Amino acid sequence: VQLQASGGGLVQTGGSLRLSCAASGGTSSSRYSMGWFRQAPGKDREFVAAISWTGVRSPIGDSVKGRTAISRDNAKNTAYLQIDGLKAEDSAVYFCAADPAYALPRAPQYWGQGTLVTVSS
Repeated sequence: VQLQASGGGLVQTGGSLRLSCAASGGTSSSRYSMGWFRQAPGKDREFVAAISWTGVRSPIGDSVKGRTAISRDNAKNTAYLQIDGLKAEDSAVYFCAADPAYALPRAPQYWGQGTLVTVSS
């Protein structure tokens, strides 16, 4: 499975961002759990959000809780991450991930290349 993340860029504090992750390859890309992690400079990679192929969402990561939503369109084999109320500490490389398991594990099998999000004032 190949994952292509997009939608990152420079955003002002308080703004919103929508990241996309398109999956391709595999026997049935739509039957994978998908999700997002992020890694800021000098910090460990942290979990952000995940969604099963049936649309069941895992609990959102604490650092973005209340202002983040994950969704997917199985017809397009694409997952989306919407983050509102962006803060400087949201600046990071955002990685999409996928796994054949119903619920995305903390060490997914497949990773995208990452998309950089920079939040500035």
